Amino acid sequence: MTLLIDEKTRAQLLPYGFDDALLNTFAQKLATSSGNSVRGTLTPPLPGDVTALPKPGTPEREALVKKGLTAIRSGFVGAVVLAGGMATRFGGVVKAVVPVLGDKSFLELKHDDIARVSRKAGRAIPTYVMSSFATHERIKQHVDEKRLTNNGRPDVDVFPQFVSLRLTPEGELFTEADGTYSAYATGHGDLTFAMRKSGMLEKFRTIGGRVLVMSNVDNLGATLDPALVGLHLQLGAKVTAEVVRKAPGDKGGAPARLDGVPQIVEGFRFPKDFDQDSIPVFNTNTFIIDADAIDRDFDLPFYKVEKQVDGKTAVQFERLVGELTRFLPTKFVEVEREGADGRFLPAKDPEELARRLPMIAAINETRR
Repeated sequence: MTLLIDEKTRAQLLPYGFDDALLNTFAQKLATSSGNSVRGTLTPPLPGDVTALPKPGTPEREALVKKGLTAIRSGFVGAVVLAGGMATRFGGVVKAVVPVLGDKSFLELKHDDIARVSRKAGRAIPTYVMSSFATHERIKQHVDEKRLTNNGRPDVDVFPQFVSLRLTPEGELFTEADGTYSAYATGHGDLTFAMRKSGMLEKFRTIGGRVLVMSNVDNLGATLDPALVGLHLQLGAKVTAEVVRKAPGDKGGAPARLDGVPQIVEGFRFPKDFDQDSIPVFNTNTFIIDADAIDRDFDLPFYKVEKQVDGKTAVQFERLVGELTRFLPTKFVEVEREGADGRFLPAKDPEELARRLPMIAAINETRR
């Protein structure tokens, strides 16, 4: 059975990368899916797989800062902020524009940090924001309203990730209470594909860009740190993934070796009999990536996810940016989780933002 949608819906979704063939592939996957667990030999990372970021004030850290600033001054470095998704966790308001400190939004604070490093280096850092069909127009409006600039010039490009339609568990098109099809963003694994489709990756590489520093808009601890840029260049891998020490009860994606290859394994992909506590760190979804390495397609898998929509079970398929580590040589760097040098302060919803606000304010003041 081929799923067909009306032309009005198609026209609304096409600007955001909707693909009829991919939608039908998802429907076929429902009938053949064998689950999300990894296949192969899975082991914890080896001791040499994870490198600790040197402490602030040490000669090693200062050398990395110098190396990173040199790369920024040379125009090699850009920033990517993930601000897509469905705009649901803050009551239907696009998270990127939610005020955090005074009237400064998540996105404005991220950009303030990038601008601070730009001023220190004396070179503007091009910034790319990945939106979604649900957040794109509001974020573009916000960029204009806030006049987000680096070194006196507009320096933020907004491009959307892709979109598809939810399905019923039986593989038919899912409809919401008002009878409309239920659209969703297909995951931050769209990053490399969307950067290429939108022309943003070519634009960055054309101006001499070589390294992209990627983080979530809601993780205000994940600043653009020249020391980490320097460490990425020193380690020589195509991807550097930040990890932090686990706290009791933490679950999630983590570095592991699958058939001997170091990579990020998402939490839901660990087999039930695998002891996740044998891996003491987990993935923060902050990456430094070589631009030339991602200027191609990857066979990133889509994973089945079930959601409750209007009291009914809907199925969607998503891909994850951490899966790039399956295909590209990757190093893992352990960074501080909290404190003055902390780099993991996610605020996924208003309650988590309220809990973390004092630390966010303190770090923002320290890093001015």
